[in-house]
Amino acid sequence: MHSRSIATSGLMSALALGLTGALCISTTVAADAPSTAFTAQDLNTLKRLSDPQVSPDGLRVAYALRSTDLAANRGRSDLWLLDLSQPGLAPRQLTTDAANDSTPRWSADGRSLFFLSSRSGSSQVWRLALDGGESQQVTRWPVDVNALAVSPDGTRIAVSMDVYPDCADLACTAARDASKSKATGRSYDQLFVRHWDRWEDGTLAQLYSATLKADGTVGEPVSLMHGLKANVPSRPSGGDEEFSFSRDGKRLVYSARKADRGESWSTNFDLYEVAADGSGGAKNLTATNLAWDTQPVFLADGSMAYLAMKRPGFEADRFAVMLRDANGSTREISAGWDRSPHQLAASADRRTLLATADDHGQVGLFAIDPRNATVTALHNTGQITGFAPARNGIVIALASLAAPSDLYLLPTRSGTPQQLTAVNREVLDARSPLDAAQFSFEGAGGDSVSGYVVKPHGYQPGKQYPVAFVIHGGPQSAFGNAWSWRWNPRTFAGAGYAVVFIDFHGTPGYGQAFTDSISKDWGGKPLQDLQRGLAAAVAKFDFLDGNRACALGASYGGFMVNWIAGNWPDRFRCLVNHDGIFDTRSMYYTTEELWFTEWENGGTYFDTPATHEQFNPSAHVLKWRAPMLVIHGSQDFRVPETQGLATFTALQRRGIESRLLVFPDENHWVLKPANSLQWHESVLGWLDSHLK
Repeated sequence: MHSRSIATSGLMSALALGLTGALCISTTVAADAPSTAFTAQDLNTLKRLSDPQVSPDGLRVAYALRSTDLAANRGRSDLWLLDLSQPGLAPRQLTTDAANDSTPRWSADGRSLFFLSSRSGSSQVWRLALDGGESQQVTRWPVDVNALAVSPDGTRIAVSMDVYPDCADLACTAARDASKSKATGRSYDQLFVRHWDRWEDGTLAQLYSATLKADGTVGEPVSLMHGLKANVPSRPSGGDEEFSFSRDGKRLVYSARKADRGESWSTNFDLYEVAADGSGGAKNLTATNLAWDTQPVFLADGSMAYLAMKRPGFEADRFAVMLRDANGSTREISAGWDRSPHQLAASADRRTLLATADDHGQVGLFAIDPRNATVTALHNTGQITGFAPARNGIVIALASLAAPSDLYLLPTRSGTPQQLTAVNREVLDARSPLDAAQFSFEGAGGDSVSGYVVKPHGYQPGKQYPVAFVIHGGPQSAFGNAWSWRWNPRTFAGAGYAVVFIDFHGTPGYGQAFTDSISKDWGGKPLQDLQRGLAAAVAKFDFLDGNRACALGASYGGFMVNWIAGNWPDRFRCLVNHDGIFDTRSMYYTTEELWFTEWENGGTYFDTPATHEQFNPSAHVLKWRAPMLVIHGSQDFRVPETQGLATFTALQRRGIESRLLVFPDENHWVLKPANSLQWHESVLGWLDSHLK
């Protein structure tokens, strides 16, 4: 793809975007560079870098790197270390065990790394001394450890484990699991009966702490829940960003939502403060806010910053950055910044806050001064997927449309980020370059709306190419200048398709009012944006063959494909619907996170049926004409499998060309490598049969 130096490797494209700007995204190619298409096999075998953690002295960074074993149909991760004090020094692999090693967390003195590993047969805490020697198992508990943090003073660790909340100790949970009846019936008295891709089994993710002894062993774990029934961190994807030690290591604050009768329709997460040794009780610090409070971060002066939403029940509300001083007085310090942070942390001196946020099709890094509430953009091109302050800057994990995450050192003051790793250099250097552009047009209501166009592999001036019109899910999410391990524009481009995608009304990063505008209007302004966006792209980019186009989407994007089938029926030669909603009535009564569908439709189905029915795809089946590929995962409890089956039934009974692809072992996403390859073969084959 590029000439053979790290400075011009394929992964440098993410940095190049920062220099050339967001409107034109391309990579330079050496004269003798090959022109091999990027494939689904590439997508599934590229290495995945994550979780950068800088040492206490700011001179080293540890990170996790996942590789994929296609033959075994799974991924596995190892830990790596990079010395920031020696520029150009290659990273060092720390672990090579066949099991998964993840979650590197530094000891307070910086001499060793604690991490989670499954090498003992269950997920436990391990420790690796960096001055030599083998990894040592720290915990030998009868329950898996799911999350890990080390106190700043080095005296304790905090861990999360799935336990039965009425059990007095871990042995009780293990014994109960071992003595389960052969009967398979499940009985429930309240929702959630299932969540994301698992049926609830009575366990909760509970937070514990344990003392770290001088010999590297730990004491007995003590619960920090004090009778609170909640998942800490939250399921299914919360991590240790949801709990934090105070700087002296004596207190710990965590975010939790009560697992009570109202959990399935509540977004009320509160921050609870507890003694790190488990003594005393739990103090609710945010009881007056009935919306989401999370990600506590302690600053040098003893104050605590955190993220807070204001509207109960709305999971896509704007996260405000709040500051709570030592006296308990709380104020917002991001009121003038119309963005919603993803990740919140403190600078190396803990006097400034750092946050990532969507911003005009990018995911940037911003500095927030707690003293005067000013926000400064530090890097705002590409997709920052993680960061950690270092001695001479900030280590960022940076991805883009062109490449997955690599590490860069962002100078504390202005300057060019320095690339530190190139974990996929060999593969990406051998592939044809990405060539993409961001454009804008007048969307619904006269608002300015943005989109992206990606040129196909083998592009030649003067030729026209079929279009894959990809619609993002969420709906309050974005594709943008970012890397995806599932719906990846570069894979479609590698198959010979020009790719168009639109940041329609509802997409974050363009102001909270723009994000809010999709609620109770799923088939209104977003459809207008898609219609106007495709027309604008075809008019602006002459290589797009607007007469040969297929629309594809998952989740909300799948809903929109069904909505397009009945409300824009003659525009596309084919459609692809993955995990899409077919009937809003049955969706309400079978999905698990009720707060989502209740907010988006203004209430419960029985209280506001007209709003739920306003954009119900099933009401427009008589207008369906376009061939459709329907894909669904049987373990998808967010949009249950019956929605896909109903879509396929409607197509078959209408006599419309259609195909159903079901993954019995996948959830709302397709995660297993072999299934991903089958997914791409099916989707690209469907497009080929209708567009080529």
